[in-house]
Amino acid sequence: MERNLKVALVGNPNTGKSTIFNALTGLNQKVGNFPGITVDKKTGISKLPNGKTVDVIDLPGTYSLYPKSADESIVFEVLSDKTNSSFPDLVVIVADATNLKRNLLLYTQIADLKIPVIIALNMMDQAEKSNIEINVDAFSKKLNVPVVPLSARKGQGINKLKEAISHSTLLALQLPTINVADIAPALIAEIQQELNVENQYAALQIAHQHEHLKYLSQEKSDRVEELEQKHGFHSQKAQAKETIERYNFINEILADTVKYKSVALEENISNKIDHVLTHKIWGFVIFFAIMMFVFNAIFSWAEYPMELIENLFAWIGEVGHEKLPEGLFTSLLLDGIVAGLGGIVVFIPQIAILFAFIAILEDTGYMSRVTFMMDRLMRKVGLNGKSVVPMIGGLACAVPSIMAARNIESWKDRMITIMVTPLISCSARLPVYTLLISLVVPDEKVFGFLSMQALVLMALYLIGFIAAFLIAWVMKVIIKAKDRGYFVMEMPVYRMPRWNNVLLTMYDKSKTFVLQAGKVIIAISIILWVMATFAPGDRFEKIDEKYATELANADDEAKEHIEVLISTEKLENSYIGLLGHAIEPVIRPLGYDWKIGIGLITSFAAREAFVGTMATIYSVDGGEEDTSTIRERMAASINPNTGMPVYTLATGVSLMLFYAFAMQCMSTVAIVQRETKSWKWPLIQIGYMTLMAYVCGLIAYQLLK
Repeated sequence: MERNLKVALVGNPNTGKSTIFNALTGLNQKVGNFPGITVDKKTGISKLPNGKTVDVIDLPGTYSLYPKSADESIVFEVLSDKTNSSFPDLVVIVADATNLKRNLLLYTQIADLKIPVIIALNMMDQAEKSNIEINVDAFSKKLNVPVVPLSARKGQGINKLKEAISHSTLLALQLPTINVADIAPALIAEIQQELNVENQYAALQIAHQHEHLKYLSQEKSDRVEELEQKHGFHSQKAQAKETIERYNFINEILADTVKYKSVALEENISNKIDHVLTHKIWGFVIFFAIMMFVFNAIFSWAEYPMELIENLFAWIGEVGHEKLPEGLFTSLLLDGIVAGLGGIVVFIPQIAILFAFIAILEDTGYMSRVTFMMDRLMRKVGLNGKSVVPMIGGLACAVPSIMAARNIESWKDRMITIMVTPLISCSARLPVYTLLISLVVPDEKVFGFLSMQALVLMALYLIGFIAAFLIAWVMKVIIKAKDRGYFVMEMPVYRMPRWNNVLLTMYDKSKTFVLQAGKVIIAISIILWVMATFAPGDRFEKIDEKYATELANADDEAKEHIEVLISTEKLENSYIGLLGHAIEPVIRPLGYDWKIGIGLITSFAAREAFVGTMATIYSVDGGEEDTSTIRERMAASINPNTGMPVYTLATGVSLMLFYAFAMQCMSTVAIVQRETKSWKWPLIQIGYMTLMAYVCGLIAYQLLK
């Protein structure tokens, strides 16, 4: 079977590379990791006009082949190692037509690796608006490579790019950009000979990066170090010389092919908007207003589809118990798996809405402004401005956000960022928050238009950020280090969001949430069902004997009441009931009963498992005749000791604060251990976050009860 050609997309950040990747591959995408390193690897399949298909690899964005982070180091790692499973047959270099001088530095480096290339000249519509005139044909001839003009956001030029890929000769025809051998001739020659490296520029880059290249053995890396010392190689001086020569080449090319007529109108408009949106006071007011709108939408827009999903799963349970024969398998399927999944699937509308707004804010360029504004606060608590990116990313998930902290050069800043990022409320907490808010916070309007439930949700997110800043300030004092970091970022101009990209993000994130959470929920639901269905010894038999006489002499209405009592008593005497009652004395001061205790335990697998756990427990407890939704069952549950509802305002607020602070995610613990290469830091993290969660939950319950 003929293998598909591999095409790598390479480019600077903010050049539209991800948009082109989405346009080429559509829904035929998957995300994994590059071999041996926890850096996202986005791959997809693209169908070409000639009927053939190619594998497309979206490499991390980078300004040059000299890396400043683990993500950026992957680019040279892939492009210089022919044995790498991601090594491409063809490289599509995505360049921003409005900023060619900066973008072409990366092109000249990749061109000198002698890999076949195509230049995708993106944002041509923006270049035209900015009065930048590019002679594409002359530009292509000067470089001797195919150049495809694009406006990826509008979908223009994608088919021409596919045609260029299908007609590519897969031969490196590009002209040399600089004389690489002049930089360190003797060293390059020896590295080529001893390491059997064909390309001169690859040999030079190995001299610069040999300590971090995973495909080089320790022995070969040590040999390169010896050769560097032998020839007096100075990496920074060599890099500076190379960069100057490359920009001389770029200036010559642009002088003959590009004309700049005037300052971009769009850029001027963006600058004027920034005077308001990044204002030291009004900027934050506007940001909070936008967030309030988002949280309001999460409740109001999702209400109807959530109700439909709840009713659907209630109907499935009702029909299932009617049509399927009674027995353990039916109970496992309906009261365990279906009930557990229903508790998660119902939150898809809210997850989709959240990620739709995040995609819109990123696409318009506003999220970059939020990062810029938050940098001011970060520095006051001793964090690097680059900490903003992981912390904002923590709104989606802490795992990739903690990995993103690799971009922070300062060890101290990186460690503090890793330690506080899990305090930011992630999407896994959203189902827990919304479930609890719907139980204990009235659905009333404030000022006639703001939802009280949305205000509470926003407060929970703000509490996470405030706690992160306070802990960061404490750790700034505790953790000692001399190195200091810096923060430089590019502000893109404001643009309309790409609605196809927004829809794709909604679909992708919702699918990922369901699949990842679904695996955990199914596993936990089965375990919970088994623990709730069986008991040690003859406990269930004794309960049946206890009510046998009453049940035999009771009328239909009394029978129904007795069966509920039997179901409840059996649940309390099951394995899961005994476990719950064992931990109840520890959590009772927070207002939690043993059922909530079981939810707290299962949440250590994943926070959202709390919802699935409650769904399973209350489904088993409700019996086969109970067709109400999980939220209705939870709202109706009564504390037998007090005669009051289990989910009062005091208990609900306490539980929400507990989940806001507790480190209940095994994946996060694992990634912190992997990133810090020590169990010391994740154990400290679990300790301080659990203590914060318990103390805050305790205070809230005792004050509000």
